[in-house]
Amino acid sequence: MSTIHFIGGEKGGVGKSVFSRLLSQYFLDNNLLYAGFDADQSHDTLTRFYPEFTQPVNLDKFESADRIVETALENDVNVVVDLPAQSERFLKHWMDANDVGALCEETGVKCYFWYVVDDGMDSARLASAFLERYQSELPCVLVRNFGRGGDFTTLENTLKKSGVTPQAEIALNELHDGTMRKIDRLSLNFWAAGNLTEREEGVLSLMERQRTRVWCKKSYAEIQKGLQAHDLNITAPA
Repeated sequence: MSTIHFIGGEKGGVGKSVFSRLLSQYFLDNNLLYAGFDADQSHDTLTRFYPEFTQPVNLDKFESADRIVETALENDVNVVVDLPAQSERFLKHWMDANDVGALCEETGVKCYFWYVVDDGMDSARLASAFLERYQSELPCVLVRNFGRGGDFTTLENTLKKSGVTPQAEIALNELHDGTMRKIDRLSLNFWAAGNLTEREEGVLSLMERQRTRVWCKKSYAEIQKGLQAHDLNITAPA
């Protein structure tokens, strides 16, 4: 059974692409069939780090966005869609105009939305509005990105004031800033960052590789918690 994982968050700079990369690596490390779609055309991050698995997609064009569902129907695959900021209206238009939800239910394809937030007011406000509108019809996980702030009191207060209770929440811990910058500079996927010891273009030091592996392990446990909250049976790494 295929699953489509939309990675979003209306505010820019909250770490959506980092989480898309992490979820992609989670599936690959589990030896699960995976396909990526990079809708964030301003950055092309998922395409850069997982080029052999990823293709660009334009949510403004139905013919392009249709490939997301078509890929899910062709194989038993985990489809990861890295969404840009302020993409909700385009995604909603495509899904509503084509009744994507009904098609997925009819064909057994599951859709899942991971909503990534930082600790700011704008992010909290947008997340609250999104969850209030969509989580009754689309399984959602709220991802608190501690790489983009450490005090989520504003988020908690905003959700409480709005009367919104997330179906599921996970925490994405911060990876040491210097290590993350080096991974990005060297264009390493997270497996390569944690394991490669010889590479012409450069590799991480022993302790940087160790930090990356520890971070991935903890993050995978959080991802699994989010999946289990919606009864998705995807095996965690050994």
